[in-house]
Amino acid sequence: AKKMLADESIGKYGYNMKETCLLAKREGLDVRNVVFDIKIAEHMLHPSSSDYSLDKIIMSRTGESLEFSDAGEMKGEIECLEYCGKALAAIEKLREKIMADLEENELKRVFEEVEMPLIEVLSEMEFNGFYIDTERLDELDEEFSEKLVGIEEEIYQYAGEKFNINSTKQTGTILFEKLGLPALKKTKTGYSTNQKVLEKLKSKHPIVEKIMEYRQYMKLKSTYVDGLGKLIDTDTKRLHPSFNQTATVTGRLSTSEPNLQNIPVRLEMGRKLRQIFIAEGQRRLVDADYSQIELRVLAHLSKDKGLIEAFSNGTDIHTLTASQVFDIPVEEVTSVQRGRAKGVNFGIIYGISDFGLSNNIGISINEAALYIDQYFKKYPNVKTFMDKQIEDAKSHGYVRTMFNRKRYIPELKSNNRNLRSFGERMAMNTPIQGSAADIIKIAMIKIYRELKERKLKSRLTLQIHDELIIETEPSEIEEVKELMRRNMESAVEMAVPLTVDMKVGESWYETK
Repeated sequence: AKKMLADESIGKYGYNMKETCLLAKREGLDVRNVVFDIKIAEHMLHPSSSDYSLDKIIMSRTGESLEFSDAGEMKGEIECLEYCGKALAAIEKLREKIMADLEENELKRVFEEVEMPLIEVLSEMEFNGFYIDTERLDELDEEFSEKLVGIEEEIYQYAGEKFNINSTKQTGTILFEKLGLPALKKTKTGYSTNQKVLEKLKSKHPIVEKIMEYRQYMKLKSTYVDGLGKLIDTDTKRLHPSFNQTATVTGRLSTSEPNLQNIPVRLEMGRKLRQIFIAEGQRRLVDADYSQIELRVLAHLSKDKGLIEAFSNGTDIHTLTASQVFDIPVEEVTSVQRGRAKGVNFGIIYGISDFGLSNNIGISINEAALYIDQYFKKYPNVKTFMDKQIEDAKSHGYVRTMFNRKRYIPELKSNNRNLRSFGERMAMNTPIQGSAADIIKIAMIKIYRELKERKLKSRLTLQIHDELIIETEPSEIEEVKELMRRNMESAVEMAVPLTVDMKVGESWYETK
């Protein structure tokens, strides 16, 4: 069995094969050449579905159920084997039809060349895990606790009494009855004190900002400091997050247990959480981050001459946009203007409105509308591309990425104006975000294979959005840096160069 599982000439198929590969690794077995995973295939065909359970897939495809819901209750080995046999027979029966569906939808290539090879990469990343500095985690626990006590005291001083800050009811009573702040929203259970309400009230009284700060620190502490502590393998001091291939509609990977993509890095205390993610012993973390990959994908897809020229010449795109939006020479652009142009550049990718941009960068709606208008005048093909995405989505019901992934957008047919606007933003952004997601997946596969071919001890540790981290042996640092840069920058051929920012450090915090 060991030989057969590792034999590259024998194709393996099943359901949730990453989990199978991971379980095999824990038993010292390697599963090579996964050719078909019914769960991933169904996700590619129906990316908006909320249920990719095997029972649901079989039922929707055949109208029959193998009563998989009883699987968890099976105690005997014979019943388990019978269940597995039935499941595999059902998958084998459907495989040809599903592969034909993938081919018909022009998804076969990305399925075979990206998603299937990625299973082996991700199962190894999960198996290896990320080494954790548990002493630093304990120190952060104390720091967060002290910080919370300090904020608590300030809140009590403003309130003139002690109360349970975690109780919405008591917080509402203090804010709206005792301090007389305007109650913007009332629910069945009392006053609403959600984030939106507090955001609108923060200029009315200093207590509001302190309550918001308290909630941020409390969430950081409970979710990450306390939460991470429970997930660390006590023997290896490693955290083993799950990488999910079927959790997003755009094709992006997501992480769970823990969700490392949600660490709020805008807060210094949030950034500090990255101090606990370290390389073991004398190793170092090599961190490679694609530079402005979504803007580069936009340049490639829109074929806009101005954007292509800027990226091809290595021009600072935010400074250039500032000079064009504000109609001033490049050398006269201030840091404030560059910051605003950055907001415009990244906002355009997400189909931002004048209202959204005004909120994001703190300007009037009229100014924001002018900035967007100026942007589209300077980069006319971007406007043409965005409009075409919306038009195509309305006529076909979906948009596609560079690699033919589809995202269906039923919101465009809604009678609700807000939902239609949301659908338009999705139509503009999905081809960009989804293409960028596949580019980094292709880079991961190339890097993983080269690490194996060269028999290096360094190993892929983490992928977050546009960033890859490798835990690296000291003697391999330069070699790893070179192979990461080369494979990431040559992952796909585009109208503009892909570039990578690279750092080396003992912790994830040091590499950012």
